[in-house]
Amino acid sequence: MYGTIARFRVKPGMESQLRQIFKEQMRQFEAGQIPGFVASYGYSMDADPKEYYLAVVFASKEAYWANAQSAEQDTRYRQWLPLLEDEPEWHDGEIVDVYALQQPGQS
Repeated sequence: MYGTIARFRVKPGMESQLRQIFKEQMRQFEAGQIPGFVASYGYSMDADPKEYYLAVVFASKEAYWANAQSAEQDTRYRQWLPLLEDEPEWHDGEIVDVYALQQPGQS
């Protein structure tokens, strides 16, 4: 598996708008419209609720890069960019360990 961790700050008063955009965009992922997508985890930090981390997991590096370079992903990214204080920091890499009580998406 492969993915990215992004760090970013949300502009004051834009938190609910950003979460709404993420929720709408996740419907595309849930509908299987993004090949290779496995999971996404969003965090708002206790120490500073305007600081967010986003971890996104894909089945492979190839699937991740195909999505990252797609016009559709660029459109999604540009929807939330105006709500951020600056561009996110991106940290891409291979996922080498996974420990979970259940697989993502299972109840």
